[in-house]
Amino acid sequence: MSPQLVWFKRDLRIADHAPLARAVAAGPVLPVYVIEPGYWAEPDTAVRHWAFIRESLRELDAALQALGLRLWVFEADLPALFEWLHAGIGFSAIHAHEETGNGWTYRRDRAVAAWCRRAGVAFEQTPQFGVVRPLASRDEWAGHWERRMKASPVARPTQALAVEPGAAFRAHALDPQALPVERGVGRTSCPGRQAGGRAAGEDLLASFLAERAENYRQGMASPVSAWRVCSRLSPHIAYGTLSLREIVQTHRRRWAEARAAAPRSRWAQSLKSFESRLHWHCHFIQKLEDEPAIEYRNMHRGYDGLRDETNTDPARLSAWIEGRTGLPFVDACMRQLRAEGWINFRMRAMLVAVSSYHLWLHWREPSRALARLFTDYEPGIHYCQFQMQSGTTGINTLRIYNPVKQSRDQDPAGDYIRHWIPALAAVPAEWVHEPWRMPAGLQQRYGVRLGRDYPDPVVDHEQAAREARERIKAHRASRDLQRESERVRRKHASRTPSPERPRRRRRAPPGQGELDL
Repeated sequence: MSPQLVWFKRDLRIADHAPLARAVAAGPVLPVYVIEPGYWAEPDTAVRHWAFIRESLRELDAALQALGLRLWVFEADLPALFEWLHAGIGFSAIHAHEETGNGWTYRRDRAVAAWCRRAGVAFEQTPQFGVVRPLASRDEWAGHWERRMKASPVARPTQALAVEPGAAFRAHALDPQALPVERGVGRTSCPGRQAGGRAAGEDLLASFLAERAENYRQGMASPVSAWRVCSRLSPHIAYGTLSLREIVQTHRRRWAEARAAAPRSRWAQSLKSFESRLHWHCHFIQKLEDEPAIEYRNMHRGYDGLRDETNTDPARLSAWIEGRTGLPFVDACMRQLRAEGWINFRMRAMLVAVSSYHLWLHWREPSRALARLFTDYEPGIHYCQFQMQSGTTGINTLRIYNPVKQSRDQDPAGDYIRHWIPALAAVPAEWVHEPWRMPAGLQQRYGVRLGRDYPDPVVDHEQAAREARERIKAHRASRDLQRESERVRRKHASRTPSPERPRRRRRAPPGQGELDL
């Protein structure tokens, strides 16, 4: 029985972990996690990601120790580290889950696969989600997803033989100062970040299905209620402390109970909505798997040139990232995201819409900025959703959110705005959504001077929205986009009724198309 290497990436658990189970059955095991300096130098990485990962690694190490193993954490480049380890212990296979990550990890995985071929080492990669590699056609994709989610979870090993790399190898300590490269907005603190580790994920799943999900469908759109009624499982799915299959199967058991008790109850309807979002999670990741260039270029090439990708307005971009656009609801949402690392999907979509339409920024730099702010950053969902919300897919309806309407709809009393923007703390609901309309006398009464204590709006949002529609209309009129739209639809669109292919004369339910996990 030759040594087996288990390479943990975005799968930080031992439950329902096929690579670990296969390695344990094949021989003594070396579990490895690699902190790769090149990855942490990428513009979509941030300290909050590493902090969540570090907490999850500590818990993973404890779980492996219960099996007789330990987690070896190295800070090194790949495949050089694997070559070094192979020279020392001669493992015969690397076991890992497939990963649909950013372009850097895609190139890294190809380099590891090439090294394995040269070294005569088997590279055993197992699907983790419903993403199919390679996918010949979208026609049968939903069936693939359903079969994977219905399959029995992989049994957790009870004990294992360990192989250790020896004293010549230096493992990385999982202490609070073991911090990879910090860059840009990634340096910002995140005091309200969700805790990493499987135990935290299990607690969230249990509390969601036992109590919080009842008002999920009604409350997921507003940031006032979403923190409680949404599952907030997204970072645990992104970093694999829970498997998606575990979540789907546990959810379906609870959903069946709710339907049996009262088919039309809020519980049954809310859990039905949650089921759709679990399915769409993989639907969007599949798009990046099928076309990795989506991270860098427009999904629909006919929209090349719509926005100038080489001349992003730095003042507008900074105001948007830092929550000082002068649009209170937009700024409040951004400030919550910066402080907590999570915000509900409707508000994510609004933030993207404001950057793309009202500020007319090319989506690339804003997408990297939000990636650094989302603790639950999942590249496959992130870039596909960013393009969907910025109008460059060619197959989706334009969503130019009105930030003031969203403010009045989702925070009618203005409490959320006042919480995140202290300068507006004394401004009543009548004015807090559009403080720029306040006369100077009222500004003095409520202790806020626009332009000094809180910025004037960077744009007239209504005029900016009109101009965006006119620009898009003119762009479409000047080009034949139909052939490229058909290519995008064949390659990426869902084959079942969805926001991309809605049924005629039927209005989609509230929140349709959103990924409020």
